[in-house]
Amino acid sequence: MTDTVNFPEVFDRKRRRIVRDRAYMRANGDDFFSQIMAEEILERLDVVKRTFRRALIIGLPATRLRTELETRGITVVFADSSTRLATALGGVNCDDDRLPFADHSFDLIINMGSLDTINDLPGALVLMRRILIPDGLMLAAFVSAESFLSLKSVIMEAEGDRVSAHIHPQIDVRTAGDLMARAGLTMPVADSDHLRLKYSSLQRLISDIRDVGGSNIMSGRLISIRRDVYKIIQSIFQTQAGAGGRFAESVTILYLCAWAPHPDQPKPARRGSGQVSLTTTLSRSGEEQSGN
Repeated sequence: MTDTVNFPEVFDRKRRRIVRDRAYMRANGDDFFSQIMAEEILERLDVVKRTFRRALIIGLPATRLRTELETRGITVVFADSSTRLATALGGVNCDDDRLPFADHSFDLIINMGSLDTINDLPGALVLMRRILIPDGLMLAAFVSAESFLSLKSVIMEAEGDRVSAHIHPQIDVRTAGDLMARAGLTMPVADSDHLRLKYSSLQRLISDIRDVGGSNIMSGRLISIRRDVYKIIQSIFQTQAGAGGRFAESVTILYLCAWAPHPDQPKPARRGSGQVSLTTTLSRSGEEQSGN
């Protein structure tokens, strides 16, 4: 149960599990975007000057994170909608908005590349707040809005007046920050990292999207790209790649940080002031809070 009302099932849960199973089988969580997210999350966790004892990891790049956290003496539990990942790592197979853990079970939750495909995102954030101990830390990362705009433009041009969705909708920074605050998480901070990439082949770009579980999992009937349309997409891709043979694409990765409420926490800055960075929030919170 969560504190939220019923939400429409925007994403097909069964399709989501299949896509995440395939992504895990393809890359084992070591895909290009997951590596970037994992490295950045670990760097941000290093800023926190406190000791964590029990962590929940949700997401595909769990193996890399487990190794790093266990070297710090942290007990790690896994959860993901990917049955193959959960089985391989001895974790719990569940959706992010249906986490089956008791209140105050963890002092650290890391969600990697998963929150952008949740039917009840407010409910998922509420659940994470509940299963964190007071003053527990939540960190998350996922591909956000303003990503793959070049590819989307090429597909739209190729499909003409019969455009269909092939990449799921994504979340922006402002929306993520508002949702964390609404869920009762304290000192919420959302910031982003903009990547400017060059691809020599359309297949490599599509593969990177699939490896991170970015295939379309919207509810309802899916319309696949026809073979003739795909050939047009390839032609436009090659044309836009130009003489250098490199297609320019941009990807924005969104990083979230927030804490479970605790009476001794410093008073948060006014929402929307934008005066405190994620690194500053982590550092200040770690210094001012006593270990649990």
